Amino acid sequence: MEDLVGTVVLVDYDPLWPLLYEEERAQILDAVGEIVLAVEHIGSTAIPGMVAKPIIDLMAGVKGLREAEMCITPLRGLGYLDVTPLPGGPEIYEWYYCLGKGVHSVGYHLHLVRYGGRHWEDHIIFREYLRSHPEVAEDYGRLKRRLATLYGLDRRSYTEGKTCFIEEVISKARNSAKR
Repeated sequence: MEDLVGTVVLVDYDPLWPLLYEEERAQILDAVGEIVLAVEHIGSTAIPGMVAKPIIDLMAGVKGLREAEMCITPLRGLGYLDVTPLPGGPEIYEWYYCLGKGVHSVGYHLHLVRYGGRHWEDHIIFREYLRSHPEVAEDYGRLKRRLATLYGLDRRSYTEGKTCFIEEVISKARNSAKR
């Protein structure tokens, strides 16, 4: 199977994605459960009905960078080979590493982040808002399809094209939670 790291290939929602997440989550917790505080399904595969790249995104919350580093070796034992530290310093973003596993049909990305930090909260808020607002999820799906058509060979531009929408949804969700 071709590796699709640099391209953007979207597929229709697959009802197996939550099951694949649960299976992977169990393996992660078996390997690093004494270090990891929680594991969440994030990204478009976590939104029922959402068009997505066939990559299950998981977010594992840890206390800090030291604990994230302690996870690397056991996670490599599960097949997570792509270990990418966040450029610019983890202290700023509270996102320590992104690890990749498998070809990206279906593959996995595991984000090691500070549990309860801004990065953690933003992903949960965005996911929950889309789950509870299907009309916004439909808008996001249309945006993703348009960006995939424009930037199918440029994953960075595709991702950057979603940023404003994501930030607006998070802001809207935070503001409605304050009321």
